[in-house]
Amino acid sequence: MKRRVVVTGLGAISPIGNDVKTMWKNAKDGVNGIDFIKNFDTESNNTKIGGEIKDFDFVEYFGRKQIKRMDRFVQLGMIATKEAMIDADFDMENEDTDRFGVFYGSGIGGLETIAREEDKAKARGYDRVSPYFIPSAIINIAAGQIAIKYGLHGMVTSVVTACASATNSIGDAFRSIRDGYHDVIITGGAEGSLIPLGLGGFNVMQALNKSNDPSCASIPFDKNRSGFVMGEGAGTLILEEYEHALKRGAKIYGEIAGYGATCDAYHITGPDPEALGAMKCMLNAVKDANLEPTDVDYINAHGTSTPLNDKTETLAIKKAFKEHAYKLNVSSTKSMTGHLLGASGAVEAIFALLATKEDFIPPTINTKELDEEECDLNYTLSSGVNKKVDVAISNSLGFGGHNATILIKKV
Repeated sequence: MKRRVVVTGLGAISPIGNDVKTMWKNAKDGVNGIDFIKNFDTESNNTKIGGEIKDFDFVEYFGRKQIKRMDRFVQLGMIATKEAMIDADFDMENEDTDRFGVFYGSGIGGLETIAREEDKAKARGYDRVSPYFIPSAIINIAAGQIAIKYGLHGMVTSVVTACASATNSIGDAFRSIRDGYHDVIITGGAEGSLIPLGLGGFNVMQALNKSNDPSCASIPFDKNRSGFVMGEGAGTLILEEYEHALKRGAKIYGEIAGYGATCDAYHITGPDPEALGAMKCMLNAVKDANLEPTDVDYINAHGTSTPLNDKTETLAIKKAFKEHAYKLNVSSTKSMTGHLLGASGAVEAIFALLATKEDFIPPTINTKELDEEECDLNYTLSSGVNKKVDVAISNSLGFGGHNATILIKKV
């Protein structure tokens, strides 16, 4: 018999809040976290806006010595994970750390470190780069640092599937606990690639918004959408076997009940125009949970505000859910946070989880002129709504054709 998997701890740092409580309140209130970039000079970048972390003193949090040894994505992951571990309230002396793992992803990893050390190497020579260059930049190091901090000896790994990284991490962690390999896993994702190089790279791909107006840049499902807005942040979820959580008296946010993962195998950046991979991914998650498509109340869409994603994801939802597609609620919280790339699935899983816990659907803000030809579902726009949410799914779609969906149930 497969075991049940619940969520017992949450942590986040994002453009709309440096902890889960603040982030969720701002999401419910429809706060826009997108603004003109302040962390670096954007004179050489055509794109001037992004979703930055605000009012957080990283040096005070980590100390000057330690902060030099961690890329920003690792710092963000450590911050979110500390909050989640405090929230979960483990007595680590009574935990079997051999059955306590870390599945923590990132889409790009230490891009800031790579860019900085390359500049240093060109100026001073390649043998003068920091000895912390490699162990700061490699994507698995966030998971490794988390394991070291908490003394965890179970499987420690990192999923790298572009913007689906965090959702695949959560799904893989769910399966590992459900199938008996672990009792507890720290999971999620972090991304800190909002730097001139990252911004320029996505811009030349024609992936970013072209408005440079924070109030009408990340506008999922809008007729005038032109691309996504880059963001940064991290989300951490503590997944735990249900009986293990009950035994220690843990509070439970909700249950991860299903997971789907597919690949379009179509194009390196563009989605399959027939949306078959995304459709199957959602249906696989529903089937995995032993539910019917009509049981789903809310979809936290990938919803990037790019012309192709919103059109194709809408088509996938219609193919997967048929008539029910027009009854369930759909929203994109990227309208508030921007696109957190490899961290987006973790932050959005938290939104979907809290939607089921509090029976509240967060809004898609700033969408003014709905694209009724290509995006014609029941989108929750402008303001969130109170509605009973027993089942929610969160979608993530990544370059390379990666599709990932997790299904969350109210407990």
